[in-house]
Amino acid sequence: MRLSRVRAAAACASALLLAAAGLSGCGLTSGSPLADSVRPGSIGKGRPLAGARLTVTSKEFTEQIILGQIMGLVFKAAGAEVLDRTNIQGSIGAREAVKSGAADGMYEYTGTAWITYLGHTRPIVDPYEQWKAVRDEDRRHGITWLPAAPLDNTYALVANQAHAQKYRLRTLSDVARLVKEDPGAATICGGSEFAVREDGLPGVAKTYGFVLPRGNYKKMDDGVVYTQVAKGAACTLGVAATTDGRIPELKLKVLEDDRHFFPNYNAAPEMNSAAMEKYPAIAGLLAPISKRLTGAEAQRLNARVDVGGEDPHEVAKDWLVREGFIREG
Repeated sequence: MRLSRVRAAAACASALLLAAAGLSGCGLTSGSPLADSVRPGSIGKGRPLAGARLTVTSKEFTEQIILGQIMGLVFKAAGAEVLDRTNIQGSIGAREAVKSGAADGMYEYTGTAWITYLGHTRPIVDPYEQWKAVRDEDRRHGITWLPAAPLDNTYALVANQAHAQKYRLRTLSDVARLVKEDPGAATICGGSEFAVREDGLPGVAKTYGFVLPRGNYKKMDDGVVYTQVAKGAACTLGVAATTDGRIPELKLKVLEDDRHFFPNYNAAPEMNSAAMEKYPAIAGLLAPISKRLTGAEAQRLNARVDVGGEDPHEVAKDWLVREGFIREG
């Protein structure tokens, strides 16, 4: 992590500790209570969280917001009063909220924790071993990791069909070839985090042996990347999340990570350990939820928001009700 990012993280952590006062140095506000009238379905019977006051959080992108809403609604159905502090800008802000106790839990990704937060450079290939290593090492930070979902939202580079065919792009090794053969065509649209994270562009370039020419990485909002790549004018390639619903909608081609650089990014509940000690029933409530969250299911939910224009909260609630986990009323 660069010095500027360390300073930003420190500033963000300080702001998070003041969150209860409604301050928002990193996008965190005082939040709002979940007012939904929901009750137990297949989970939450006996309302084991009755009397609890819990805060849920998330990062700012669609999948994270949906997962945060799912967690909050499950707690609500189990009897808790829930404060919604989802949609925090950047990865570090949400992490620090859970770590400091400004929030009680969120869904986080194992690869992000292993590389970005815990400082490792080599991913663990086996998804379970990756989760277990994160769980064991993060205990000292006052964080408890519950079992992970099958949902693996890893990074990928994507191209539209025309560019994939024109430049013979099937794998990330083909990207390295394109950089060397036709550097002017090797342009990438992506978010600001991917440009500096060790599990992002620097690591990809090192693993695949290329140096992207200066100016060839075009920073933009993550959500804009998909439409820009589909149009094919601003860039040849784009940084994507593999569970994003816009990939099939826009018929984008996902390039194979043929050297297996990207870690497993299985989503798992990352909980403040003090909250887990006080409310151990949380583990049993979230276990069947996580088990049901596959990559395909996440892509469908994400598409309802990013393609269909639906509200993430309503998408989360509809899914929980449809799956029988909770009931309305």
